[in-house]
Amino acid sequence: MRDHRDTGLALIIGIVSGFVGWAIALPLPWMLGPMIGTTLAALFGLPVRGPSRLRPYTIPVLGVFLGSAITPDLFDRVGSWTLTILFLPLFLILAAGLSYQVYRRIGGYDPVTSFYSAMPGGLNDMLILGEAAGGDARRIALAHAARILIVVSLVVLFYGFVLGVRSGADGAGIVPLGALTWLDAGLLLGCAVVGSVLGPRLRLPAAPIFGPMILSGLVHLIGWVETAPPTVLVIVAQIVIGTIIGARFVGVAPRQVARDLGLSALSSSSMLIVAISFAGLIARWQGIPLTQAFLAYSPGGLAEMGLLTLALGQDIAYVSVMHIVRITLVIALAPAVSRVVMRGKSP
Repeated sequence: MRDHRDTGLALIIGIVSGFVGWAIALPLPWMLGPMIGTTLAALFGLPVRGPSRLRPYTIPVLGVFLGSAITPDLFDRVGSWTLTILFLPLFLILAAGLSYQVYRRIGGYDPVTSFYSAMPGGLNDMLILGEAAGGDARRIALAHAARILIVVSLVVLFYGFVLGVRSGADGAGIVPLGALTWLDAGLLLGCAVVGSVLGPRLRLPAAPIFGPMILSGLVHLIGWVETAPPTVLVIVAQIVIGTIIGARFVGVAPRQVARDLGLSALSSSSMLIVAISFAGLIARWQGIPLTQAFLAYSPGGLAEMGLLTLALGQDIAYVSVMHIVRITLVIALAPAVSRVVMRGKSP
């Protein structure tokens, strides 16, 4: 009962914060509002618990959303993505290297904890790999939770106040629930269920989101479904994800949270500076809009960046593919690189 009560309180705070963000014209209010609201509630000691039980349902649905952007003209555009993919390893080396120095030199973390805190991979994956390598699991978890919070916040503010791009979820172009036929709904629900089961079994990267995304992309390519995701479901997904991010800081001393957020702000800012630099090169040399290239290189989570891309009206397929490639590279190479970096250093 206590868990349900705390989760309910977190969702109420998330929903109210979303409406407040929308009322004050905050960029991407339905994600940024709940993130800020639940983070403040956690820091003030309110008994909030992230709706983690909703995440397994929200993430596959988000995968279906992302797959809806895969259309036949995708194959005509893939050739223009080559440079972005080729630059990704170099981006990871520079961004993760700067982030490592922040945690090692300024934060004073041990080498293993610094390394896995700095890697821009998935929170769960880096936590498992870092703990197995002898790192401090709690610090790694907080570092990645803070990274996602800081990156999403900075990217949203940059798009809203610098580039002038606002959320598409509260203006023209709203897609009502009635836009889906029963056949559309059944097919997309099937993609979410089957994809979330097959993804982990096939050991896909970011399996809970990537599996449904592939199946959704197939049904959209074939032409069985052509409808965009209803706006209300996009808003619900943003509220759930934003609330979960903020509630991750429950039970942590405010002083520790402030320190972790400070380190993450330095780490994330350095990675975003590298990201905007690479995005500028891509925009100049290959003609891809800066708004899309920057999202592709921003080191947030796949689910969070997918929602940002969807809500900001950018190219979902392009951005999603780049984040899947990034996460795959980090998961595949991090253990081997870690052994090289740690050689001769005490754990």
